[in-house]
Amino acid sequence: MIIFTMRIMKGIAASAGIGLGAAFLYTHEKLTISRTLIKESKVEGEKVRFQHALKIVKRELEAIIESPTAQNHKEIVDAYLLMVSDPDFIDSVENKIEVELMGVEWAVESVIATLISALEQSEDLTFRERSIDFYDIGNRIIRALLGKKRADLTTIDEEVVVVADNLLPSEALLLDPKKVKAIALSGGGRTSHVAILARAFQIPTVVGLGNLAEKVRSGDQVIVDGNLGEVIIRPSSSSAERLRLRHQRWIEHKQELLKLANEESVTKDGHKVKLKVNIETPEEIDTVVSYKDISVGLFRSEFLFLKPGGASEDEQFEAYKTVLEKLNGIGSVTIRTIDVGGDKIIPGMAGLGEENPILGWRAVRFCLSKKDIFRTQLKALLRASVYGKLKIMFPMISGTEELESVLLIVEQVKDQLRSLSIEFDEDIEIGIMVEVPSAALSADLLVDQSDFFSIGTNDLIQYTIAVDRGNEKIAYLYQPFHPGVLRLIKMIIDKGHAGEIKVAMCGEMAGDPFSAVLLLGLGLDEFSMSPQSLLEIKNIIRSVTLEEAQLLAQEVMKMSSYVNINTYIKDWMHAKFPDLFSI
Repeated sequence: MIIFTMRIMKGIAASAGIGLGAAFLYTHEKLTISRTLIKESKVEGEKVRFQHALKIVKRELEAIIESPTAQNHKEIVDAYLLMVSDPDFIDSVENKIEVELMGVEWAVESVIATLISALEQSEDLTFRERSIDFYDIGNRIIRALLGKKRADLTTIDEEVVVVADNLLPSEALLLDPKKVKAIALSGGGRTSHVAILARAFQIPTVVGLGNLAEKVRSGDQVIVDGNLGEVIIRPSSSSAERLRLRHQRWIEHKQELLKLANEESVTKDGHKVKLKVNIETPEEIDTVVSYKDISVGLFRSEFLFLKPGGASEDEQFEAYKTVLEKLNGIGSVTIRTIDVGGDKIIPGMAGLGEENPILGWRAVRFCLSKKDIFRTQLKALLRASVYGKLKIMFPMISGTEELESVLLIVEQVKDQLRSLSIEFDEDIEIGIMVEVPSAALSADLLVDQSDFFSIGTNDLIQYTIAVDRGNEKIAYLYQPFHPGVLRLIKMIIDKGHAGEIKVAMCGEMAGDPFSAVLLLGLGLDEFSMSPQSLLEIKNIIRSVTLEEAQLLAQEVMKMSSYVNINTYIKDWMHAKFPDLFSI
């Protein structure tokens, strides 16, 4: 007799919260396709089958758009629809059929595999995780060719925890947040579309759980802790009771935080702090658009370039316009120009094979060598600027020469729009991400040509300490509280203020509860973070005085070891917020 005991599995916390319920097991059948060459007489027939499959997939995607949960997330499905209509993609598949005599299923698989391979070679986690989008669309086309029906998540009619090997973005759009209390996935990552959607739906989620799906039976009780990144399968009665109490405290804490949505971000002694959100796609703003004085501090534009050849000027314009209109009269939107090249691979755009891509052909370096792509994006941005308060931000500026080159192109694009009588905001603010040590050290030189600074801590930390944050062997060296990092952050803030501009932060550190009071004390003006972190950081800021934060910063800046700094800050925060860190 097999006895199924309690198991605790560790993964990646992808969406905060605690959810519990019976497991709804959802796994994907492996598709088997023929990889034998066809006769020339079969070529036209295979092309016809391909076109028929594309029509089926288009109908499926159009049906998803009409589902209630997809109404605020149409951009994801729109991107899929663009791909199945993309001439380059269609030509690539038909060329495989006609020239290489591949059967259509094999041809689709081959083209999709090439696109996925390009993304998976990236050292940037976000881009690696976007490969699932190409897998999703390829899987749909091959299923249509084979006549295979997909499992239907819309049939869930009771409260469950979805346990799966993985979820494709188009599947996640069908989940009903009222029924799905949590998600636990064997694969996936925190920046995947599924994780983004889970946060938008406010469904507690843990991903990257390895062989989870093999450990769970349908109907098993499962508890998903999206705060700690833990999944408890078949909890014992004592464990279940303890976690139920934590779940209740979490729900109560969330309800208390929601009361702050329309409150100001101000310290107990009256110092105002601007809180903003980072978003990857336009639909993410919907979760916080009703909050008081909300703005976007970082809108990553790379999602627009994930299909082969990238998005057209009009496609980009519509995406930028969507977010600007949603926040028009409420707050500003800071859009970062395309940050690809080197370690961030965009199919058909960025080169491969660099020996050291982290220090290679990327961000503004890529844009300055691909001026046609850069000008197209700038035109789309400027055209959209009349629909709200837009700010443009350039990534990875290393010095004044790059900034001057970028600003020259901006002025050229402005002149072009003026000659065509196309309106744009003549007073648009332009700033830079300070994420390279050379930019931090020369911030006093860059401040004269910038309307604002935004500190990108993710790259600044790895460049300053010379540590690849994706390398497991040295991951322990990636320390936000390293004295060298903190001194650079303080230097950037001080030089920005001396030049009378605001200094923001849009890296992960800005949304870390343990960093909030320290950054406030160092003088940071604006914090930009994931939407889910915003109310927690607001709560912390409203619970301290500016003087307390400054005293904390003064003590920390005297210390010489990140170990001592980590311990000191954690002890300080636990003493100040005992309830928060016990949930």
